[in-house]
Amino acid sequence: MSKCTDILLVEDDPGDVRLALAVFGELHMVDRCVVVDHGEDAMDFLKSRGPFSQRAPGPPRLVLVDLKMPRVNGFELLQNIRSERDLNPVPVVVLTSSREERDVERAYDLGANGYVVKGIDFVEYRATLRALATYWGHVNERPSGFVERRRSAATAPGTERRRAASLALNPWLWPLCPAGFLT
Repeated sequence: MSKCTDILLVEDDPGDVRLALAVFGELHMVDRCVVVDHGEDAMDFLKSRGPFSQRAPGPPRLVLVDLKMPRVNGFELLQNIRSERDLNPVPVVVLTSSREERDVERAYDLGANGYVVKGIDFVEYRATLRALATYWGHVNERPSGFVERRRSAATAPGTERRRAASLALNPWLWPLCPAGFLT
């Protein structure tokens, strides 16, 4: 059986897909990323239907969705996801080129967890994708009941030591450390 999916990227622009996969590759997440080019395939993936019926169980950690796509657009996909009780907790971030206020409002009204405008500047766009993947893939805690790789890893020998070492190496998290942890 294949690995769990961290990111479902719903994007029809091949250039944006290549860029996103390059960034996810830098983060060693590309093998846990699935790309589809329209909302219909995204729902098939999320519901484990059709060509995705044999995929690893569990929802992705994050769905990144473009708004302007053929067949089922990003708004329709967002509405479909939020109407499914088992998919409702899945984080969905709109990743689009539209800065139109009505699109932003509509996306949030439909239950988007975030709305990110694709930057024209390559460096900025790359940093944005990195931040999204890092936050939703490693920092954000998921609701109970989701299939988690972390739960099985927590019983592995040395896991707590590795987790503590990674915490100590991240100065942004030092204020959250218990007293005496870093000494």
